[in-house]
Amino acid sequence: MTGLDARFLYSETPAAHMHTMKVVVLDLAGRPEPLTPENFTEALRGRLDRLPLLRYRAVPVPWSLGHPMWIEDPDLDLARHLQWRHLPVPGSHRELAAVVAESAAQPLPRDRPLWDLTVVEGLEGGRVAFVMKLHHALADGGAAVALIENVFAPDDTEALVERPRGDAPPTRGELMRFSMGQYGRRLLNVPRLIRDSIRGLRAAVRTRRQAGVRLPMAFSAPRTSLNRALEPDRTFAMVDLDMADLMTVKRDRQVSLNDVFLAVCGGGLRRYLETCNDLPTRDLVAGVPVATRGAERHYRGNHVDNLMLPLGTNLDDPLERLARIHEASTSARRVREALGFDLFEYRADLTPPRIYRLAIRLWARSRLANHLRPPINLVASNVRGPKPMPELEGGLLTSVYSVGPILEGIGLNVTAWSHRDTLHLSVLGSTSTLPDPWALTDALTDAAAELIAANATASSTKER
Repeated sequence: MTGLDARFLYSETPAAHMHTMKVVVLDLAGRPEPLTPENFTEALRGRLDRLPLLRYRAVPVPWSLGHPMWIEDPDLDLARHLQWRHLPVPGSHRELAAVVAESAAQPLPRDRPLWDLTVVEGLEGGRVAFVMKLHHALADGGAAVALIENVFAPDDTEALVERPRGDAPPTRGELMRFSMGQYGRRLLNVPRLIRDSIRGLRAAVRTRRQAGVRLPMAFSAPRTSLNRALEPDRTFAMVDLDMADLMTVKRDRQVSLNDVFLAVCGGGLRRYLETCNDLPTRDLVAGVPVATRGAERHYRGNHVDNLMLPLGTNLDDPLERLARIHEASTSARRVREALGFDLFEYRADLTPPRIYRLAIRLWARSRLANHLRPPINLVASNVRGPKPMPELEGGLLTSVYSVGPILEGIGLNVTAWSHRDTLHLSVLGSTSTLPDPWALTDALTDAAAELIAANATASSTKER
């Protein structure tokens, strides 16, 4: 396991669960036979070759002498990972969201592969939802999208297929020898890492000075009701935004879709915090995950870094907000590229397991997040969702939602996945940070409409 993957395991506390949620909704009207626990289990078993990471279990190294290792679980029992829920017909979005929140509040057991799947029947229109809980140590957003596309591929010739190897679990001695060998090789890279870090830091400082834009620093974010110590429970909501209108804003303003998404987040949070009488005068700061390997396809693990970007919550004009975000995003990426995206992964490999875990647990127990300024206010992630896919045994994918974990003092995650002509957006919090998630999705919807209208007015004025 890489150090970056392992950090997601080390970062768990009783109130911080480091798994992601993937919600796939299918229209099964064209399915020739009803979906049952029995035939679904067999169908999933038949596709495990396309989902190899679902077979792997994390095994700790004795005395934490190294990062845990992934091994194929010889005792994989799908019944321990599958649940079946029936909503009163017709089940609504809110009832599905309640199931997602309930699942998100439960940590994944460490004695088995780190995932579970809840099948939710009874949704309006005869649809069925598949609520996948997947530990972040297994996959980032890009890998999760690749896996969904892999499952829906028409046949094995178009998919990544990995058969079980049937290897015997490693002995205690083998775990220690392998781990120490890996750690030794990592230590040999320390001089190069130090040299590259110094060079990258100097280049990043120069680029930052030349940018002409004031970028947020860690712990410069204002305190809000979103930034408190977590409770173990979770709140969740989702909303769909029309992609065509957002793409029009993107083209007219000559910005990226991610800039538009962040502007919607900024406008929505401004509205939401105003209704809570909690809008700070300082701009909110989002941690924005960014892929470190560009468009390179991967099916497991994490290859991400984070940018800290302002959301323009202190600006009333939505187009001015979008312009600020675009300017900051462009500059932040240049600074990060100068520093070196891969250095974050290299440094994570040297994470000392015992010390890191102890520090995280002390931070959680102290509940200092209720008193100190947060490093960022929220996580905001926009991922290209699965491409249009054909039917799978009579089931047509209609929507897909995803959301990542929240942390002590960072009690909101907003994630968007694009699919066909829709941006599927979801929010996750806890009762201590986001007691009414639907109030926030309503605010995000209004903010999107406001941005679209402002762009239309500005464009029509320019044409005159």
